[in-house]
Amino acid sequence: MAESTPDAGPVSGVTEQEATVPVPGAASGGPISHAIFRLARLHRMLAGHLLRRIGLHPGQELVMMHLWELGPQRQIDLVRLMDSDAATMTRTVRRLEQAGFVRRRPSPTDKRASLIEPTAASHALRREVERVWSRLEDISTAGLSGDECTDALATLERLEQNLVRAATQATERDPE
Repeated sequence: MAESTPDAGPVSGVTEQEATVPVPGAASGGPISHAIFRLARLHRMLAGHLLRRIGLHPGQELVMMHLWELGPQRQIDLVRLMDSDAATMTRTVRRLEQAGFVRRRPSPTDKRASLIEPTAASHALRREVERVWSRLEDISTAGLSGDECTDALATLERLEQNLVRAATQATERDPE
C-alpha cells in the first residue's frame, strides 16, 4: 500500500512492512472498521504528501473544490458543507487566505457575514489539485478492474450511508 512511486515518492515514516497495521485483539469484533481506519490513515498520509508539493494541507483542497464549484460562500456554509467545525474552518480559511488562494469580502446581503471566494491565483492551483486527486485515485485503485472500482465505490457509499444513518439516530437520541 505504501509503495514508492515516481510521482508520489516515499511517504515519510511508512515502509512496506509497516503498511498493514496488525488488528489488535480488542478490535477483532470490528475487522472492517479497523480496515477503514487503516485505509483512511494511509490515504490521508499520501494525500498530504502529494498536496504538500503544491502548498496545501489535507482538507484545504476540499474547501477550494467547493469554492471553485459553488463560488463565494459564507464561512458557516462551508462549515455545514464540509461537516466541519467553526474553529477548524477558521484556521483553514486563514491559511488559504495567507497563501493567497482565497479572500474575504463583505456579504452584500448580510452585514454581519463575509464571503470567502477563490482568488485568481487559485485557478492555477485548481489544475494541480485535479492532478493530485487523479494521481491519488490511480494509486488507490492500482490493479483493480473497472468492475472492481465500481463495486468498491458502491460498497464505500453503502458503508457511508450506514454510518450517516447511525450518526443521525445517535444525534436524535442524545441531542447536545
